[in-house]
Amino acid sequence: MNEFTAPVPDETDATDLVVTGALPTELSGRYFRNGPNPRPGEFAPHWFMGSGMLHGVRLRDGRAEWYRNRWVKFTDVGFVRPDGTLDYRGGPANTSVLEHSGRLFALVEQAFPYEIDRELNTIGYCDFGGRLTTAMTAHPKTDPVTGELHFFGYSALPPFLTYHRLSATGELVESRPIEVPGPTMMHDFAITENYLVWLDLPAVFDFALVGKTMPYRWSDSYGARIGLMPRTGGTVTWHEIGPCYVFHVGNAREENGQVVLDAVRYSRSAFQGLWGDIGGTADDTPREAHRLYRWSISPSGVREQQLDDREVEFPTHNEARTGRPNQWLYAVSGDAVIKYDTRSGAADVDARGDGWHVGEAVFVAASGETAEDAGWLVSIATHDHPEVPSRLLVHDATEVAAGPVATVHLPRRVPAGFHGAWIADATALEGEVR
Repeated sequence: MNEFTAPVPDETDATDLVVTGALPTELSGRYFRNGPNPRPGEFAPHWFMGSGMLHGVRLRDGRAEWYRNRWVKFTDVGFVRPDGTLDYRGGPANTSVLEHSGRLFALVEQAFPYEIDRELNTIGYCDFGGRLTTAMTAHPKTDPVTGELHFFGYSALPPFLTYHRLSATGELVESRPIEVPGPTMMHDFAITENYLVWLDLPAVFDFALVGKTMPYRWSDSYGARIGLMPRTGGTVTWHEIGPCYVFHVGNAREENGQVVLDAVRYSRSAFQGLWGDIGGTADDTPREAHRLYRWSISPSGVREQQLDDREVEFPTHNEARTGRPNQWLYAVSGDAVIKYDTRSGAADVDARGDGWHVGEAVFVAASGETAEDAGWLVSIATHDHPEVPSRLLVHDATEVAAGPVATVHLPRRVPAGFHGAWIADATALEGEVR
């Protein structure tokens, strides 16, 4: 582990934050970021473990009104009931934030979602009226046309993979098991207009690791494949690919009779190196970088293509293009925010300098604009030095290389974490405290 991932020991509030540059007045809402932050004394030998902590910044009228951080208060129950079934009420909800149908959720892939409010208070776990009987991925996908939410749950026990669909109004309307050979860690997936894109990859569950660390390891024998499942129903068509792992998908689309998937690919070496680094067992074994790749899937096979030499993670896009053709993709690499042109391969880069680590850049669309990149990128940058406060960066997404148009100086160090979300005031619930 590194200093920039070390947890903070408490919850705090601050108001009237200092801003360098000019915050766009159109940014009226809240940026929330989730990540693991073990409570003092909590056992968390792996970066993926430990209680979730939400960090929030309230922007309005060109001002940064407040910062606050809160632990997600999850139900402390074991994962296995006395009858041997899994109990999904207990889980640290430490990975991402989702808004759907006016409700907010903190997510982790091993448990039920936990509902939160716009002041970062925990309401409690949600099983959608008892209909959800599996865990819920931390990476659901909202169809921008239908408003439906597609997601899945994976499990150490059969069924190993289950697909779910929420209506645009938040009702769980479909659940169905998907047959896979065994229990794997399926962290992300993708949708297109007509397909669900499954990633059945060789990070397998190992009962011997339970209670010691994250109970998943690389398996040379499991294999790797991408599955296409029609959204209207039917069987999954599986396509074998070279051994690899994918934590995060950029986007997928249908193009010229193919399904095209852009995602960050880990070779065996890259996966093992990262898993050791974040699990406390790092060594000096040389490792490859994890890079942006493209898979083009057609009836005749799969074409795999590396898109960039940089080591990148946390790819994002304008979510109005989820599952549809997108020209622009955003990612981070150490101290840098990157804007990729998926058509030409060109990249614009803004690097913050030595010691800074930039987290996932969330795209916020400008109101009324039709251009795909009209909007802003919002991210948190954290420094190696534990005494240096973190910063909220706001980039103009059309001119990333120009640097942030505004920097909000946060009152404390925010540990490097996982995923965030922009909650615009237009989506606020009636009666919300502002």
